[in-house]
Amino acid sequence: MTGIGKILKSRLVLVGVAILLQILWWVLFMGRLTSYSVFLNALFRVVSLGILLYLIRKDENSSYKIAWIILVMGVPLFGGILYLLIGNKKPGKRLAVRMAAVKAEMGGAMAQNQWILKEIQAQDPSAAGNIRYIGEFGPYPVWKNTEVTYYPLGEEMFAAMLEDLRKAEHYIFLEYFIIQEGLMWDWILEILEQKVKEGVDVRLIYDDVGCVSLLPFHYAEQMEKKGIRCLAFNRFIPVVSLVMNNRDHRKIMVIDGHTAYNGGINLADEYINKKVRFGHWKDTGVRLHGDAVFNFTLMFLEIWNSFRVPDLDYDVFRPHRWHKEPFEGDGYVVPYADTPLDNEELGEDVYINILSQAKEYVYIATPYLLISDEMENALCLAAKRGVDVRILMPGIPDKPTVFFMAKSYYPPLLKAGVQIYEYTPGFVHAKSYVCDDRIATVGTINMDFRSLYLHFECGTFLYGCRAVLDVKRDMEECFPRCHQVSPGDCRQGLIGNMLTSILRVLAPLM
Repeated sequence: MTGIGKILKSRLVLVGVAILLQILWWVLFMGRLTSYSVFLNALFRVVSLGILLYLIRKDENSSYKIAWIILVMGVPLFGGILYLLIGNKKPGKRLAVRMAAVKAEMGGAMAQNQWILKEIQAQDPSAAGNIRYIGEFGPYPVWKNTEVTYYPLGEEMFAAMLEDLRKAEHYIFLEYFIIQEGLMWDWILEILEQKVKEGVDVRLIYDDVGCVSLLPFHYAEQMEKKGIRCLAFNRFIPVVSLVMNNRDHRKIMVIDGHTAYNGGINLADEYINKKVRFGHWKDTGVRLHGDAVFNFTLMFLEIWNSFRVPDLDYDVFRPHRWHKEPFEGDGYVVPYADTPLDNEELGEDVYINILSQAKEYVYIATPYLLISDEMENALCLAAKRGVDVRILMPGIPDKPTVFFMAKSYYPPLLKAGVQIYEYTPGFVHAKSYVCDDRIATVGTINMDFRSLYLHFECGTFLYGCRAVLDVKRDMEECFPRCHQVSPGDCRQGLIGNMLTSILRVLAPLM
């Protein structure tokens, strides 16, 4: 009973129940109201019709529009009002205004390195085009002089993170979607507390929804008492609110401005296989040491400055501030971020550009496969051109319903020649692309609607780095440990096909 009582008293349950009661009250109230008034009944139906016409002409992802059109047509009395309440994908105005102002202040610090871009243009115009796109619409510049280390497992990256954290002398920035008390976080927190005593500026951002069932409600205040400056991003509140859609899904660690970590690895024990939840946890990440770290520093400060006393002199955070020696590195590196604040689906477009430019192969690792028509077409067209397109998926899913929905995308991909591999030992949480031995990206961006359209995300784009081949080697070592999906594996029967069709329509709303 103690365990059940703890669950019932958790903030996730309490807030969830409060939101559910609000929705139930709204439905009952509206139903009762319209039953008394023919005028209101007709008004709400007219609103729904207006929403349908608006959606048809709106510049919006087609899958998202279709889901709402079906919902509004299926429930014409409430569908239009529901869309007005929660249908817009953009963050709340207050959040958007704050972050847009900070982004504008950063403009000069984010200027593209044109001379580096010209170097890449001379080598590979298609790669230069993708980098130019990130620089203009990110906007995050490309860098040289950056050492890149790729980690095929969370536990390997964790060991390096601890070593670098112990060396920190000036500041540590951490921004994570999930933090959970346990072995991994306890070791990190112990170092952070020691660094605070040494006078190091330690700042922490965690997503409140991502940690809602994992950390106490006042955890940010607890960190502040330890001397760790802390921000719980977009607090989870017991009110039906559109802003709850937009989560900080990034995973960033910056140390003294010259060293950074990025990838799919959150700060919880399953990410380093110290806790088994879904078999072996396969995750990936990169360590950057050099000029490109500045992009991650700016990403962190973009959110920090939007809610705390801002740091306006960005030059003091540049990599050479505390590292006077020249950096070494091969190739070109572009840490980039995607945001729901604009109309640019940058994370998805980077993936699509890689697929459209591929000549020999594209290997992809993703935990989820709920994709738009544009992404599906890009995957299929690449395979039809003769490109070896392979997708590494979990063998043991963390979300069975989402995994069941993903299988509805398998048949058209397989028919086009895309190969799909399910990782037999366990769960794949990696978000990686590698292409033609020259391009790779490793980061936080899943191939689902939430990651591509609603969340704050980030990744590391690599061109011409030795680490690109490390990503390829890791993928090639995973494929033999997988079950390769065949068309026969996708047969679900009449009821199964009907259910997946319904779930697929609803996928953009989940």
